[in-house]
Amino acid sequence: MMLSLIIRSWRGHTAAMARATAASSQWIDDNGVRQPGGEVHAWEPGTNQTVCGLALSRSRLRRFPHVVFDFRATDQITAADEVRYICPRCVAATTRRGERSWTRTAPRP
Repeated sequence: MMLSLIIRSWRGHTAAMARATAASSQWIDDNGVRQPGGEVHAWEPGTNQTVCGLALSRSRLRRFPHVVFDFRATDQITAADEVRYICPRCVAATTRRGERSWTRTAPRP
């Protein structure tokens, strides 16, 4: 799993922050570690809201600072998965924008 880092600037300071996971439920894996389940959102540690703007306390979302939000728009959810819903706004906010779809290679003079 690749750790996606973002650069945030605040009053002249820059810091690299990883997006963690917040979810509506949890389950315990074979190693005894809590894992997210149910509805999954991206969350920046140190804030009280998800990347898409939901308040963690009002939405009753649990924090998983040890789990990196590494979901993409192409991920498929099956019946065997504990994760039931991946927030599309959080996925859009955490994925990189691609290059322009079309650029002129030889512009007219």
